[in-house]
Amino acid sequence: MDVRQAQADVRRVYRGGFSGPLVSAIVWFAAAAVYQVGSPGAAMAVLFFGGMLIFPLSSLVLKIMGGEAALPKGHPSISLAMQSAFTVPIGLIVAITLGVLEPTLFFPASLIIVGAHYLTFISLYGMWLFGALAGVLVMIGTVSLFWVAELREVSGWVGGSVLLVFAVPLYLSYRKESASAPTIAG
Repeated sequence: MDVRQAQADVRRVYRGGFSGPLVSAIVWFAAAAVYQVGSPGAAMAVLFFGGMLIFPLSSLVLKIMGGEAALPKGHPSISLAMQSAFTVPIGLIVAITLGVLEPTLFFPASLIIVGAHYLTFISLYGMWLFGALAGVLVMIGTVSLFWVAELREVSGWVGGSVLLVFAVPLYLSYRKESASAPTIAG
């Protein structure tokens, strides 16, 4: 199987990758709400443990939509997807450490970590839109950390909003590609 075919499989099965950012947005909104009405520590737990549920919940969204919800066993893209996914909880340990020292640093650091993980999606899906998503998340996290401290308190909400907004063009790109794909007449 060549790379282009593997990428086309990933785009087709995961519907352009929209369900991950959609579910991620919900997790980020939940963590941001807990941060504001609960405690920073609880918000860190929500994002960390909720993040572990993103792939299973994204798969559930795809199953509800009908059709495939996972790549076939042995597909060459599975290992890259898993490697990318495991970078987030490992990176969040750094964000949690920063958050313990200064709670307002947790979400900006998390934005950078989650954004960076989306860079591998450019190769996984063959879609530059994931590069834009990565860039926006990393930029917001960086700006919050170093230049606009006032953004830190709302950066969880901003991150969730960015993820939600990007779910739309990801899904639309899948719809456009699937509509233009040749069909086999039977």
